[in-house]
Amino acid sequence: MMDQLIAGAREGVAARRRETPQPELESRLSARGEDRPFSEALVRPGLSLIAEFKRRSPSAGQLAAEAVDVATQVGAYERGGAAALSVLTDEPHFGGSLSDLRAARAACDLPILRKDFIVDPYQLYEAAVHGADAVLLIVAALADESLRALHQEARSLDLDVLVEVHDGEELERALEAGAEVIGINNRNLDDMSVDIDTTYELMPNVPAGKTVVAESGISGRAELEELDRVGVDAVLIGGALMTVADPEAKVRELTGGEEGTREHLV
Repeated sequence: MMDQLIAGAREGVAARRRETPQPELESRLSARGEDRPFSEALVRPGLSLIAEFKRRSPSAGQLAAEAVDVATQVGAYERGGAAALSVLTDEPHFGGSLSDLRAARAACDLPILRKDFIVDPYQLYEAAVHGADAVLLIVAALADESLRALHQEARSLDLDVLVEVHDGEELERALEAGAEVIGINNRNLDDMSVDIDTTYELMPNVPAGKTVVAESGISGRAELEELDRVGVDAVLIGGALMTVADPEAKVRELTGGEEGTREHLV
């Protein structure tokens, strides 16, 4: 599965680069909007929620109606008390697009993570130009040299970086690349199985001072409270929000926030 995802990402980059060369993207960087620090949003007291917009996934299939409105969905996330957004822009496997990223940026004030299979610096410039405040780098998808280079390039563009790991070896590689925000994905991207114990097993190996985000397989308040107890800073939740009738109420339930506030678990 990972090989398919990476191959699809490279094909997408090649097609978009032919349509919009990188120098053209670079020339548009000066028109970027006001910075919305992503990393800072994750380290408030308690556990922060990164609410994800995604239309479908390889493991769960279609998550929401094809006509789901980005602005409506992310607006509900913001009102419910999410600290940040994640927007899937991968088209072949998740049905996303850069248009979804732009629509999310225009619809709310939350910092936004571009979630995709980043394999080329071109995608970093795309992210910056289309409204992202952070990007995802998946250790399993990158050689060490590429991981370091993409991390450095992203930071040079004032993009925060969520570096995703699945096991202890990948955690070591992420730390060697200079990662400050570590995403522990409980989903095995080879077979798509989920085991939330992955987060608990890796947490003791994360050095103090790093920001930790737990990803995948999280849907209830009890799980969030336990993750908060062991020192996780934030959780990224998508499927559980895209499949409910009232995402605002679901976000409020998860964060413990009251209407019109943005309170976090304490």
